[in-house]
Amino acid sequence: MPEHDPNSAHTERCDVLIVGGGPAGASAAAVLAERGHQVVLLERARHPRFHIGESLLPANLPLFERLGVAAAIGSIGVPKRGAQFHAHADARTQRFAFADSWNPRLPLAYQVRRSQFDEILIRRAAALGARVVEECRARAVDFTDPECVHVRAERAGTERAFAARYLIDASGRDTFLGNRLGEKRRDRRHASCAMFAHFADARCETDALRCGDIALFWFEHGWLWFIPLPDGISSVGAVVWPSYMKSRSQDLRTFFLQTLARAPALNARLAGARLASDVEATGSYSYRCAHTHGARHLIIGDAYSFVDPVFSSGVLFAMVGGIAAGEALDECLREPGRKRRALRRFKRTVRRGPRRFAWFIHHMTRPAMQALFLAPRNALRMREALLSLLSGDIFADTPIGPSLRAFQGLYYLTALTMPRRSLRALAHRRREVRVSSA
Repeated sequence: MPEHDPNSAHTERCDVLIVGGGPAGASAAAVLAERGHQVVLLERARHPRFHIGESLLPANLPLFERLGVAAAIGSIGVPKRGAQFHAHADARTQRFAFADSWNPRLPLAYQVRRSQFDEILIRRAAALGARVVEECRARAVDFTDPECVHVRAERAGTERAFAARYLIDASGRDTFLGNRLGEKRRDRRHASCAMFAHFADARCETDALRCGDIALFWFEHGWLWFIPLPDGISSVGAVVWPSYMKSRSQDLRTFFLQTLARAPALNARLAGARLASDVEATGSYSYRCAHTHGARHLIIGDAYSFVDPVFSSGVLFAMVGGIAAGEALDECLREPGRKRRALRRFKRTVRRGPRRFAWFIHHMTRPAMQALFLAPRNALRMREALLSLLSGDIFADTPIGPSLRAFQGLYYLTALTMPRRSLRALAHRRREVRVSSA
């Protein structure tokens, strides 16, 4: 039975209803509102609010220009010109400078507080004409009306009803539609858990060109991140195997600090630092939805797919998906006869990011991958192509595909030179997938 009354005078109507006010939802709202459509954006929290995922990629910068927020983002960010990789086992370190990538026009990105970053994007959408309704949580959806999508929401204890020609799910890891439509699928190749917190007064690089670098540290139970943020704050986290997380016998704060101490290079940066936030944790979390869209809905950002954050790709995928959704629905609303083509183009765009990154993420903790990252070669321009991948330059026409495939071939050859370590790593991952499934 329909859960709505189509004749209710209290139903709020619009062209597009967006659930979620993070980078994906705000980007879609900005594009649609700028083009004159009636847009309502429902955000369950009130901005500014805390969110993890503070490291952006160089490929984000053209998107900031597209949305008219480049200057505002630059004013709150720490310039990020490269990425550092550290190996605990043999103390080796390698730095990748984005300026050395295939496309030198993308030389830097930013490290940002997501509370500030997300607020800039959502306020920009409002300034362009989107109606932003904060502290409003979508509760139910009904697709039985052939003309509109109906959504019931709740704000301050009061039920709200919305009817829209199209719905965009940008609800992040809440996966509003994925759960309700039964389309959310856990990615069993990426079994991992995460812990994270903010620190004050950590030691950063003194070199001005390196002080904003993201640093990643491999250790025996996964990898750790260090992200310098404005005002002397650093984001620090650990992505670990499920069995390691399940071994915890003490409180989360103590377990997290003990985990960080397992990486001496990172521990040195935290000497004298103090926790500036609570420690938070999340369980096994990689997933994707079976479809990117339906007859009257689109799914973008983390609501569609979430992968291991080792390459800091989350905000880029969210904004690319948001802009693609906005452009696709603009075409659907203006020229309904071109709907199928517009949605096919949207689907290709949204799937491209996770697919291009998936292989590298899946192999990132393997011994052969660490060996190649710590001693990179530039035969067939493989290093430049890898840097373009790290920059997020995968949605343009930069011709990195053949070089990345050559890198993949080199990876398998390298794995053959260390058969025992490679087989142990493969067996370990399979055990962790079973632990995660259990």
